[in-house]
Amino acid sequence: MNVTRYEPWSLLNQLQREMDNLMRRDADTTSPMSDWTPAVDIRETPTAWLLHADIPGVKAEDIEIHMESGVLSISGKREVDSSEEKEGYKRVERVRGRFHRRFSLPDTANGDKITAKSSNGVLDITIPKQEKVLPRKIAVQIES
Repeated sequence: MNVTRYEPWSLLNQLQREMDNLMRRDADTTSPMSDWTPAVDIRETPTAWLLHADIPGVKAEDIEIHMESGVLSISGKREVDSSEEKEGYKRVERVRGRFHRRFSLPDTANGDKITAKSSNGVLDITIPKQEKVLPRKIAVQIES
C-alpha cells in the first residue's frame, strides 16, 4: 500500500500561481517571464559581494548574466526531456522552464570585473567593489 500525502490546497495554490502569471503577462509584456525563481544568498566581504543562486539541472550554457545601468540580471532555462515526462510519473514537483532574477547593485560595485561560475547546481557570482577613492585636501589659493 502506497502512502499518499494529502494536500487539500495544492490545486488551489497552483491555480492561483497560474492566474498570477496570466495577469502579469497581460499587465506588462516587456518584462521577462519566469516559471520559477531560484533561491539566492548574497554575502558582503570587504572586497566584494558574493551571490550564490541554486539552479540545479541548469547547464552553464543555458545561463545568461547581464549588467546594465547598475542592475545585474540573471536568466536561464531548465529543460526536461519530454519522453521522461510520460514514463510513469505519478507526481512531478520539480519546476522547469524559464527563470529570471534582477538585483540592483550599489554605486561601489565594479561592473567591469564581475565573474561567474557554475558548479554542482550552484551559480556563484563575484561582484568586486571599486577601489575606494582616498580623500584629498584641496589647497585654497590666495589672490593678490
